[in-house]
Amino acid sequence: MDVRIDKWLWAARFFKQRNLAAEAVKSGHVDVNGVRCKPAKLLHVGDRVVVRKGQMVWDVAVLNLSDQRGSAALAQALYDESTTSIEQRAIVEEQRKFRALTAPAPLKRPDKFNRRKIIRFKNIHDLG
Repeated sequence: MDVRIDKWLWAARFFKQRNLAAEAVKSGHVDVNGVRCKPAKLLHVGDRVVVRKGQMVWDVAVLNLSDQRGSAALAQALYDESTTSIEQRAIVEEQRKFRALTAPAPLKRPDKFNRRKIIRFKNIHDLG
């Protein structure tokens, strides 16, 4: 049995919707055996698939084929991720968390107290 790459990516839970999986394949974010492919590409057991979503990269070997979405445990049984891929994703996740912690607070409009401080500050410097 052969399965289309977009259906397999959806069944393996890399994407929440099949059309998102198909769009990622069309956009070149998915490689099969090191080659860019189309959503209708038939996948075989033993193929090597590289999936890129944002900064995250999965490098997996296809163990089983399925065109039906099941539980997360069943989805993880469809592929075997390389150890280097797992380590790289952990590093990227740590960097993302660090950036989130060190990022400046989002800019927002000053409240009434701060507006009055700004007005007082401007009035003092306008006189000088």
